[in-house]
Parts: sequence; C-alpha cells; structure tokens
Amino acid sequence: MSELKNDRLLRALLRQPVDRTPIWMMRQAGRYLPEYRETRKQAGSFLDLCKNAELACEVTLQPLRRYPMDAAILFSDILTVPDALGLGLYFEEGEGPRFRKTVRSESDLAGLNAISADDDLAYVMNAVRTIRRELRGQVPLIGFSGSPWTLATYMVEGGSSRDFLHIKTMAYDRPELMHQLLSLLADAVADYLAAQVRAGAQALQIFDTWGGSLSAAGYREFSLKYMQRVLARLPAEADGRQVPVIVFTKGGGQWLNAIADCGAQAVGLDWTTDIATAREQVGARVALQGNMDPTMLYASPERIREEVATILAGYGHGSGHVFNLGHGITPGVNPDHVTAFVDAVQELSPQYHQA
Repeated sequence: MSELKNDRLLRALLRQPVDRTPIWMMRQAGRYLPEYRETRKQAGSFLDLCKNAELACEVTLQPLRRYPMDAAILFSDILTVPDALGLGLYFEEGEGPRFRKTVRSESDLAGLNAISADDDLAYVMNAVRTIRRELRGQVPLIGFSGSPWTLATYMVEGGSSRDFLHIKTMAYDRPELMHQLLSLLADAVADYLAAQVRAGAQALQIFDTWGGSLSAAGYREFSLKYMQRVLARLPAEADGRQVPVIVFTKGGGQWLNAIADCGAQAVGLDWTTDIATAREQVGARVALQGNMDPTMLYASPERIREEVATILAGYGHGSGHVFNLGHGITPGVNPDHVTAFVDAVQELSPQYHQA
C-alpha cells in the first residue's frame, strides 16, 4: 500500500497535533453531485452501484476531485449486512429501503443466513481494495457499518419507521429475543468491519442512526452495550498504524459521557449538541467529530462561513476535532455551497492549531 500523504484525519482522531482541523462530510459521495447522478444512472440502481467495485470507487472519489477533503468514505449502504443475512433488501422510489422479510419471531431469527463478511460481502471488500488502490495514499479511507441496534431496527420494522413500534415492542416485551438478535448482529458487524480493515480501511465509523429513539436505560442496554461488543473485537492496528473508530449516535448528545467511555477513539455529534459543552464533558478521553446542521448548507456562503467560525471557536484550541456535518448532506444542496464550507474550515482552522 502507498504511503499516506495526508494523515490529518487519523492524527486528529487520535488527538495528535495537526496543522488545521480536518474535514469530511457524511454522505459526501451522493445525490447532490451531478456526476454521482450520472454514475448512478450508468449503474442501473443504487444496489447495483454498491455492488460494482469500479463504480463504487468512482463515486467515492468524485467529491475528492471537487473538494480538498481529508478523507474518503467507502460508498456503500448500512443495510448490506441484513441483506446478506437473507432479508431481501430493495429500494422504493421516494420511500427508502425496504426488506422482503422481517425478523419478529424466534423462527424468523433462526431462518437468517450464517454469514462471513469476506465471502458474503465480498463486493464491499472489492470496493475497499479498489478505492485504496485508486486513492494512491492521497487521503485515508473510512470504512463503516450500521450499529447493531440500527440494523435491528430496519430488520424488525421492515424499513424506515417513525414510531419504532415493532422494534420497541420487541425490546420491552421480548427482551430475550431482542438480545439474541443484537448479539448475532454485533458479531456480524465486528466481522464486517474487521474485514474492511483487512481490505484497506484506515478508520471506521459506526452509524447508530436510531440509538436516539431509545430511553436512557434502553440506550445503554440495547445500543451502547452492543457497540462496545463490536469495538472490543476490532483490530487495533493495520499497516503499522492505529485504526481509529468513530461512534456516531444521532440524538445521543445526552449520553455523551457514556459514549465517550465505550472504547471508541472519537464521538460523532449531531447538530443539537453544543460542541463547547461536549468538549468540556469529554475532556481528553475522545476526539469529537461534527457538527454543523446539514441544512446550513442551504444558507448563503457568508452565513456558512459564520457557522464554521462559531463551531471552530466552540471547540477551541488544540487537536481532537474533525469537522463534519451533524448528519449526512442532503440531495438539494448546491455543490458550490460545499466549496464555501470546506474553504471556510481550511482557512479559519489553522489559528486553533498553532503551538
């Protein structure tokens, strides 16, 4: 593998000195870019795009051609694991992901495929290897997975949900079944992420998109506990470097102290948490990632720059901050506003890193 030319992200995630705050965006490869829409058309469908290593590589690299990002993130989907387990993933126009089967009983659970990430998700590993090769050490590659709780939510609900009725009923009324499913998923996620590291991922993010739907006690029991189980099984190093892990629980700001102790090197913040308060709480335990409201990208470039300045000042001096949005970029954003966002971070952050 080629030498890494820009390791700002990895250094910041480990709270090591950097010359400026690194930046990347959740969903940075995606529908807001016209070149992505062209490639998606060429692929035929979203899933076909994920499963074609060359095209997945192409869309991963597209934002790096436009913007001086400090990381690439694997182009894939969090629902690849449930799909491999045999639930039949498909996408409905305007409706998001759906599964042909759900898991709501012991027999449903018993019917899931036994999977090996290297074999059953080989297309993801092929994409990771292809991207690493084509990056030529330009920036690090982030691999990712959904958290066990988030994957379970989609599997039990059969798709996206507003009220989480089926998953919460299972958690509170059938906790033994819920724990069986989450145990299975924690092992599958750990296997999946470890395989991504072997294929070339240099940092990892666990997307706990639906952790914030739980009560405080429920979060610890059904989400955080299983992310800790995943973290305990991940390789600490690859290519002679530590592989840092970011845990991102959307809506999890009120549990920041518990998340900071879970074993990850960094905690992702959504936009509802004040980054200055977050830094006070976590101290030197973890790096922080975030956390501009994605909708701010619809504002003027001047307003975007003001918001970047506010967040940088909120975090303050020193390393341990990775600039990102508080959730994924949305499809209607003007790509020129992303330029304003990235430029502002690059221009305004060095002052916070001077010795």
